[in-house]
Amino acid sequence: MAYDNICRYLAVEYPVAFASWLLDTDAIAIQPLPTELNLEPIRSDALYFLPERNQILHLEFQTVPASKPPLPLRMLDYWVRLHRQYECSIEQVVIFLKETSSEAVFVERFAFERTFHSYRVLRIWEQDPARLLSSPGLLPLAVLARTDSQTALLEEIAARVDTIEEPDRQRNISACVEVLARLKFEEDLIRQFLREDLMRESPLYQEILQEGVQQGIQQGIQQGEVSLALRLLTRRLGTLPPQLRSQIQQLSTVQVEALGEALLDFSTTQDLVAWLQAHQ
Repeated sequence: MAYDNICRYLAVEYPVAFASWLLDTDAIAIQPLPTELNLEPIRSDALYFLPERNQILHLEFQTVPASKPPLPLRMLDYWVRLHRQYECSIEQVVIFLKETSSEAVFVERFAFERTFHSYRVLRIWEQDPARLLSSPGLLPLAVLARTDSQTALLEEIAARVDTIEEPDRQRNISACVEVLARLKFEEDLIRQFLREDLMRESPLYQEILQEGVQQGIQQGIQQGEVSLALRLLTRRLGTLPPQLRSQIQQLSTVQVEALGEALLDFSTTQDLVAWLQAHQ
């Protein structure tokens, strides 16, 4: 998703800003670590090693609280893999981006039978924007912070973006600000204060657009193949029950292609049921 990608970009480009903010320290050595952990590959949003503390800082950005597997289990999984590989202190921080009243954003630990694991949760809409306004790398998150005046906050952020001297950095930060601002502000209000031309010229924004186009193409191909498979199945077997249609619509592109070949051998609905049971 674009919001998570924006945050990953900021975490990679501005590790010191994030570590200083979240660990409340001004000057600290920091070494980015590979974000893909061992075992069955899972990728974290950001990992830093702080040699002076012999500590790892692990960040996860969440636009919505829903997660599969559930976020508390994911955080435990990350912690076990990290501890097994590095055997040092691990500070885990989950940063929720979009304001919600869901109870899930207040959960700060995994608990199951005798297993307990705690981590920090930061709800960005509760944060004072002052600290976030102090660093270009945190400016985009400032748009989601606590405020009594949306217009004043956007105006302040826009002014700070204008002070960034390096053109590419300014364009990329501007794009990050505008994308994240859409989680909270109306489009018309964003346009009053933020320069759309900076966002459009940003290499990062173009990369996000291209990724979205590619995802759209893949989704379109998958939907087209599902539609064709359903039409062929209906001709061969008659009207399909809604439950079977739903199962087929949830198949991956590879599975739909396999179904397209297998259905030529189906003679009854039970053949389709058996195939789905074997491939899901």
